[in-house]
Amino acid sequence: MVRKLQKADIDRVADIWLDTNLKAHDFISAQYWKRNFELVKEMLLQAEVYVYESDQKIQGFIGLNNDYIEGIFVSDKMQSQGIGKILLNDTKDKRNELRLNVYRKNTRAISFYQREGFEIQSDGLDEATGEKEYAMVWKKNSCFSQNALISRSF
Repeated sequence: MVRKLQKADIDRVADIWLDTNLKAHDFISAQYWKRNFELVKEMLLQAEVYVYESDQKIQGFIGLNNDYIEGIFVSDKMQSQGIGKILLNDTKDKRNELRLNVYRKNTRAISFYQREGFEIQSDGLDEATGEKEYAMVWKKNSCFSQNALISRSF
């Protein structure tokens, strides 16, 4: 089940954030993630965050800033079981366009986002880590825009 983050969830969500970042971004110093842990806990409470809960335990979450995905995080034991896709699809249902940045070295995440319809828009550099990243975009294929295109071609 997907639901909005509650204050009582913050320790579990922050632990998933830290564990996932340490494993997915082994090319960035572990100290970088650990140093930001407390700040991220505070920021999560202020952000738009949705959690995926199974058997009354949070297994993953997605963080948003308007149409920008700050990140999708799934607990290590539950990865590759469709939780990230569930969180993303729930968000797609509520938005017409989504954007995100992903480290170029995180090929697993890039493949996931491309499978889910995201396209690479540009290259960039994350100033905080010095790592190269891609800016990616997803746009909803609406019936209206397809019909408008068809009617203009006649």
